[in-house]
Amino acid sequence: MDLEGVNRAIRSNPIKKDSWKTVLTLAYQSLGVVYGDLSTSPLYVYKSTFAEDIQHSETNEEIFGVLSFVFWTLTLIPLVKYVFIVLRADDNGEGGTFALYSLLCRHVRVSSLPNCQLADEELSEYKNDGIGSSLKSTLEKYRVLQKVLLLLALIGTCMVIGDGVLTPAISVFSAVSGLELSMSKEQHQYVEVPVACAILVFLFALQHYGTHRIGFLFAPIVITWLLCISAIGVYNIFHWNPHVYQALSPYYMYKFLKKTQRGGWMSLGGILLCITGSEAMFADLGHFSQLSIKIAFTFVVYPSLILAYMGQAAYLSRHHILESDYRIGFYVSVPEKIRWPVLAIAILAAVVGSQAIITGTFSIIKQCSALGCFPRVKIVHTSSKTHGQIYIPEINWTLMLLCLAVTIGFRDTKHMGNASGLAVITVMLVTTCLMSLVIVLCWHRSVCLAICFIFFFGSIEALYFSASLIKFLEGAWVPIALGFIFLIVMYIWHYGTLKKYEFDVQNKVSINWLLGLGPNLGIVRVRGIGLINTELVSGIPAIFSHFVTNLPAFHQVVVFLCIKSVPVPHVRPKERFLVGRVGPKEYRLYRCIARYGYRDIHKDDLEFEKDLVCSVAEFIRSERPECVVGVVDLENDEKMTVVGTSSSNFEGIKMCDDDPDFSELVGTSELREIRSPEKPRKRVRFVLPESPRIDMEAQEELHELMEAREAGMAFILGHSYVRAKRGSSFMKRIVINFGYDFLRRNSRGPNYALSLPHASTLEVGMVYHV
Repeated sequence: MDLEGVNRAIRSNPIKKDSWKTVLTLAYQSLGVVYGDLSTSPLYVYKSTFAEDIQHSETNEEIFGVLSFVFWTLTLIPLVKYVFIVLRADDNGEGGTFALYSLLCRHVRVSSLPNCQLADEELSEYKNDGIGSSLKSTLEKYRVLQKVLLLLALIGTCMVIGDGVLTPAISVFSAVSGLELSMSKEQHQYVEVPVACAILVFLFALQHYGTHRIGFLFAPIVITWLLCISAIGVYNIFHWNPHVYQALSPYYMYKFLKKTQRGGWMSLGGILLCITGSEAMFADLGHFSQLSIKIAFTFVVYPSLILAYMGQAAYLSRHHILESDYRIGFYVSVPEKIRWPVLAIAILAAVVGSQAIITGTFSIIKQCSALGCFPRVKIVHTSSKTHGQIYIPEINWTLMLLCLAVTIGFRDTKHMGNASGLAVITVMLVTTCLMSLVIVLCWHRSVCLAICFIFFFGSIEALYFSASLIKFLEGAWVPIALGFIFLIVMYIWHYGTLKKYEFDVQNKVSINWLLGLGPNLGIVRVRGIGLINTELVSGIPAIFSHFVTNLPAFHQVVVFLCIKSVPVPHVRPKERFLVGRVGPKEYRLYRCIARYGYRDIHKDDLEFEKDLVCSVAEFIRSERPECVVGVVDLENDEKMTVVGTSSSNFEGIKMCDDDPDFSELVGTSELREIRSPEKPRKRVRFVLPESPRIDMEAQEELHELMEAREAGMAFILGHSYVRAKRGSSFMKRIVINFGYDFLRRNSRGPNYALSLPHASTLEVGMVYHV
């Protein structure tokens, strides 16, 4: 099934009766992708809660109090907050921290992208209603508030990456902790860690195959696990304590805190683990739909987890004297006859839950890279059908090493739980803060409603956050350290990229310099297309004058190419390119801006070249005469035309490169062919619609473009050396000369981002003093 096509169908008409089959199918699939982490939390919640902070007694007040906290936490955070509120704040069907940030960027001009244009606001998925408010004006006026908003989004992103390190470690280690039941304390210490590390290495080694190759196993495993823990829960409730349902009363939370006081407050860090993975419901929204995720959680995941926790509490309420049983946690409440099968299912479920957060980490790093907040990395798309399934080798092996370090370093779920809990609750706090802004700026509700939202949910999450933060020395320092490192990397990259772009803008070549060169640009024009990569959306980049000054020849057709990201998840193919003319018509200089959303897939080099040349040809064919009279002022912005890809523009120009099957299309009465008069090495043909007619001047320009395409395409890239200018502060020199320079030298270059063939690539070195 083409999941992306299903998603579009559901979003376009979510209430059709005939779509219920599709919704239920997506709900089934979401169980394996979204809820793997959340469904394995019963493995370690009670064990982490009763570790050392509170002492169990012969009464059930502590056990019932913990169960009451677990029940109301699961009800208020995942069910009420995420399912009924946060899921509605999707960014054209996409979710996650950066989706909220991009949604705010479109309603308030606070985007971190430096090369934004007014034309971007005309995209179909932009959907900015333009309604103003005092809060909007304040955010647009003060740059410091915009930086705080970006910093908030980056903190949430860094904690998601930290969760990608901690969740696989605690899930797998807790799953294999069932081995304690069959060996002594001394033996299991030497077995658990090697087994957990072996499973983690195997898990990360499988990532390059892609989720779609092993995904068919995910949903059945999670469903089997949920049925297993709910059945065990029902058995324990009726067999050990049928009155455990009384603990669902919030009164037991009050009794719990009153009796345990500071210890009970500190134990909230363990109770918090019952909602790990809740953020995945929002982050993975782009793979499914709101309704499918709501159905899966409300009718399957939520009741199964409640039964599982009630069953564990019922068992513990009748086994106060077994001290070692509290150390083991989940597995001791499993009937002895089925412990080994449950152990096997738990390990598989832990692997599935870890897979979900690893894939989510890949996705959010791709978004950060697209929005200029993370160094360029190698992104491999593992599925040609299912959107969003990617693999990033550098991040994969980094996560694996960090997971192994956490597992070997801690060797117990207590410290892992403290670390994971802080990462989870920080992401939720960031989501709450961003959601309060969405309520006012995007939904146009009252400020009072936003204050109520942030006060109610923020108070609950702040309580858990304080309980997790107090355990800084007992493991909670790990997500803070990881988040701080990633935050420094992301902020340095964003700052350096912004300063580099400002240098490009300040050093643009003037139009007078271009006019002074004449139509031949003062040099010999050789056959071929010169494609100059630049981040500028207007004006002539300094790299062009640098190249012309040092080389005696240039190509007969020059295209200034800018590949930019826009704050929307997807850009429709028919709106992909903005094409315009630079200078007089006889110069044969064009500008082409290729726009991509932060979740779009970049095409390979051959297909992109074809779309690029076709977009320029379509611009030449459809250009109105009044647009080429005189010279457009480059200091402002050229007149740009929106042109779609060749596959989306059915009525536009088509290009054929030695394709015999294309002759059938050429022979139709509605199309006519412009051939190159010569027979070079590579034959290129443009097939044009018969009407409207194009003048002879445009036909001559198309002939020249065809000849240039046949001769080949050369890619001119800037190899920049960025240095802090004289007089810069000590901190700026450290950030630019060492931090940003180190990241640029160790990240993928622009030629990889463009998927360009190395044989036809030229690099022009330049020093940027920013």
